[in-house]
Amino acid sequence: MEDAIDPLARSGAAPAPPHAPSMPRDPRKVEFEANKLQKRLRRLAGQAIGDFGLIEPGDRVMVCLSGGKDSYGLLDILLSLKDRAPLSFDIVAVNLDQKQPGFPAHVLPDYLSARGVPFHIAEQDTYSTVKRVIPEGATMCSLCSRLRRGVLYRVAGELGATKIALGHHRDDLLATFFLNLFFGGKLKTMPPKLVSDDGRHVVIRPLAYVRERDLARYAAARAFPLIPCTLCGSQENLQRRQVGAMMRDWEKRYPGRLESIFNALANVVPTHLLDRRLHDFGAVRPTHRPEPDGDLAFDVELPASTALPALVGADIGLVASE
Repeated sequence: MEDAIDPLARSGAAPAPPHAPSMPRDPRKVEFEANKLQKRLRRLAGQAIGDFGLIEPGDRVMVCLSGGKDSYGLLDILLSLKDRAPLSFDIVAVNLDQKQPGFPAHVLPDYLSARGVPFHIAEQDTYSTVKRVIPEGATMCSLCSRLRRGVLYRVAGELGATKIALGHHRDDLLATFFLNLFFGGKLKTMPPKLVSDDGRHVVIRPLAYVRERDLARYAAARAFPLIPCTLCGSQENLQRRQVGAMMRDWEKRYPGRLESIFNALANVVPTHLLDRRLHDFGAVRPTHRPEPDGDLAFDVELPASTALPALVGADIGLVASE
């Protein structure tokens, strides 16, 4: 289109000189930054493991490996921790081959064999089941996830795994919290540790404190052989896309907001919510002594001049178009 022509060229001004080619980065600096990032990720994963008791002496941890950046990062960090941790535990990597057309079945076995990691490939054609049951154009994620969990639970029992490790990170926990808040009417997210649906296994998320962008940088630095998901990776549901866009917008416009919300997930005050299952409101009586929490609805006093961004529908990007 003509409007896209450089206005300097239209006016007859001399064009700007072409950008100089970027200089190759110093390999020593690249390695230093990669090692620094690995140490931070290892520290955060170790902190989550300690905070929530995710791994115990003698555990056999089944690391679910999809071929994406998050699960590769999880495996790599746990292997690094295994060599340094004061407690002894075993790791077995498990991949579910869902028989997706074009899936490069050799990539993960080749990678795991080269690293000397014990692994198991479970083969189950969940792809055909999902395609048969879900109408064309509808979101496949929910059914695919349920089928995948069932297979992984079975394999965990067969392998004698005491923990099932998943690669969900801090951004996943925040997105799930917002999905439940906006669309499910619940204050709920993915916990770092829980009992599986069938009640037979313990599921852990050692990357609960790790940012997604750091995992992306780590995957690039380590050159993991990533495998894209052609079944559901490009089919993310509308609600999750809305929440993801909202989080990215907040990260740019209001630095620190997501950090504050994430910290709030570990700082719950049931007495100041409305859930009668968590607090016996009928038993509330005067105590005749000062109460630290008292009747404060907001615990941080801000100067009157401080302007808070409005948390209205337009701001969070969830207002339906007319």
